[in-house]
Amino acid sequence: MKATGFISLWTLFSLPCGPLASPAEREDVVKHAIKLHRGKGAGITQRKQWVLESCRKLSGLLRQKNVVLNKLKNAIRAVEKDAGLSDEEKLFQVHTFEIFQKELNESENSVFQAIHGLQRALQGDYKDVVNMKESSRQRLEALREAAIKEEMEYVELLAAEKHQVEALKNMQHQNKSLSMLDEILEDVRKAADRLEEEIEEHAFDDNKSVRGVNFEAVLRVEEDEANSKRNASKREVEDDLGLSMLIDSQNNQYILTKPRDSTIPRADHHFIKDIVTIGMLSLPCGWLCTTIGLPTMFGYIICGVLLGPSGLNSIKSIVQVETLGEFGVFFTLFLVGLEFSPERLRKVWKISLQGPCYMTVLMIAFGLLWGHLLQIRPTQSVFISTCLSLSSTPLVSRFLAGSVRGDKEGDIDYSSVLLGMLVMQDVQLGLFIAVMPTLIQAGVSTYSSIFKEILRILILIGQILFSLAAVFLLCLVIKTYLIGPYYRKLHTESKGNKEILILGITAFTFLMLTITELLDVSMELGCFLAGALISSQGHMVTEEIMCCIEPIRDFLAIIFFASIGLHVFPTFVIYELTVLLFLTLSVVIMKFVLAVLVLSLILPKTSQYIKWIVSAGLAQVSEFSFVLGSRARRAGIISREVYLLILSVTTLSLLLAPALWRAAIMKCVPRPERRSST
Repeated sequence: MKATGFISLWTLFSLPCGPLASPAEREDVVKHAIKLHRGKGAGITQRKQWVLESCRKLSGLLRQKNVVLNKLKNAIRAVEKDAGLSDEEKLFQVHTFEIFQKELNESENSVFQAIHGLQRALQGDYKDVVNMKESSRQRLEALREAAIKEEMEYVELLAAEKHQVEALKNMQHQNKSLSMLDEILEDVRKAADRLEEEIEEHAFDDNKSVRGVNFEAVLRVEEDEANSKRNASKREVEDDLGLSMLIDSQNNQYILTKPRDSTIPRADHHFIKDIVTIGMLSLPCGWLCTTIGLPTMFGYIICGVLLGPSGLNSIKSIVQVETLGEFGVFFTLFLVGLEFSPERLRKVWKISLQGPCYMTVLMIAFGLLWGHLLQIRPTQSVFISTCLSLSSTPLVSRFLAGSVRGDKEGDIDYSSVLLGMLVMQDVQLGLFIAVMPTLIQAGVSTYSSIFKEILRILILIGQILFSLAAVFLLCLVIKTYLIGPYYRKLHTESKGNKEILILGITAFTFLMLTITELLDVSMELGCFLAGALISSQGHMVTEEIMCCIEPIRDFLAIIFFASIGLHVFPTFVIYELTVLLFLTLSVVIMKFVLAVLVLSLILPKTSQYIKWIVSAGLAQVSEFSFVLGSRARRAGIISREVYLLILSVTTLSLLLAPALWRAAIMKCVPRPERRSST
């Protein structure tokens, strides 16, 4: 009975493939098959006769398909031996026959795959969700493979059509005499075809079989700016790839990064509109904050909130805006290094090295303690504590902009200590990003492998320390032998033309950035060291370069702070305002107290008074917690709720930072210096 039911299901799939079956006949077949499967509506003899007849039709279709395949093979041989056909005509006809062969084979495979899938479903347990999920996954994989094959077949048909058009053009050219202009255009056409073949990258074919590459179903959305475009031809729509957007099943949106035809210039109009909108709205927002006495950076963050997902949701290219904003961080740290001479770095290097390390260890210790009391996983506690231990270098750099940098009577300048500790935290950020894969594995490892994970972490720390030693050795060589002649050459070539100077300084900054990235140290450290190396050439050099780079830094910093606002969600903050204020104040107070405790131990007695200002500068949470939090959420270290809490606490701590900084300045800095610091 089971075999008979399966045969009837076989016929249910095979009959609609017949070319003469109408919709009404198919509906009758389906009803009849259901009756046969239930054992109703037909006798045993009629049932057997219907099954045999259906199987005979299916086998007849398969035999007919084999006959057609043999005829196609013979036709291909005949075309290849035909001397009267040109090479283009042979290629076109053979290509057409091969495509038809693939179509027949794929149609047959689709029928059998559908039947086998139904057989697996019938043999499974309808109460077993895991089994149904696996069956659905297998069907999805089969559909993806079928879609890829169909796409390849469509591309082959386009290629065959192109060969046919070329063959017709060649026949027409042979039958008529060409003018001189036509001959020139024909030569240009052939050269253009060769150019397209040379520069075309077969990225799809080259990467579809690479390990880790998955086939995904995506939606392609075209820009609908005007009703007049609705009547555009299909070819025009396909050519307008610059305005297309792809959306996958996880609601991730993608834009074109490299077109197939690189000879046509294209522009990402969404990205252009986003930058223009941010630039226009940043002016009133920054102006408003200046009027009420707040730093302008908060106006730029408000601009990002208004334009981001929690506001008007008008920013389409969020990733591109954030990427451009990262250059604001690079140039900010370059100018920080430009004001931070190597002599000052040598003076505070011990404090800069010890302070952040002690603070991070204490934050992790407190995090593990609270995690044990609240029954939080150790990996999650370590991650959250490390995220909260970092402080914002761009924010503090804006606080220190224009403040007095001179030391008094041999005392250590608070700005030197603060910037040195922040740069060391940037190094810790690179180390933590390198250790994160091990932290992910530790979250799912057993106790038997804990020692291996600890050993792996120690090896990573050794690699980072070796990289730091290599970086500073390289900086010593550059400062001694290279940076002086390099700047003098730039200064000589840039007389009357600042472009060469700006380009040369930017290239040097990017070179240091690339070196530190290759050595697995943070890119931000490379930018800072580039500025510090150039500042060794004297005060006049520093002033000249600062006048050229500051406008670039200011514009890119606006984009950076606006990109932070894209991740601020006021509705979530309002709903959980009490909890978030309590958590934020707890984090700020804890960081402030720990910083005061650590600085009390490592600062000289004559410089103890600066610990309050430095602690106030370190009491907020770095914006890089957004990056770390997003990576940890994708890796499963933290949940969605913890991720939103980290984002909200970071944002609120950044908002509280100016008030805490001003209070520390009012208390500890003399009035002449206070006026320039605030």
